[in-house]
Amino acid sequence: MDTQNLTEPEMRPEQFKAWRRSLGLKQKEAAEYLGLKKRMIQYYEKGKRDGRPVEIPKSVRLACFALTQGVADYNGERILPLDHDPVPSDDF
Repeated sequence: MDTQNLTEPEMRPEQFKAWRRSLGLKQKEAAEYLGLKKRMIQYYEKGKRDGRPVEIPKSVRLACFALTQGVADYNGERILPLDHDPVPSDDF
């Protein structure tokens, strides 16, 4: 696969917020699923932090996609489906 010609798609703040709402998640729940603090969710949704632009990292965008596909977590072998509690677990 030729990755040199791929441009990294950006996720705009309104897209991020729409993603969260489409899954019916509160900011706190989205933060728990993404392994972030609620404050980062707020920054991503505003697009700014302390007056400076905030970019949503590729790892977060990919995690958003995984959650959209029903994947809450993955340990390299097994998938933890989204219907589980968004609290991290070591034994799946």
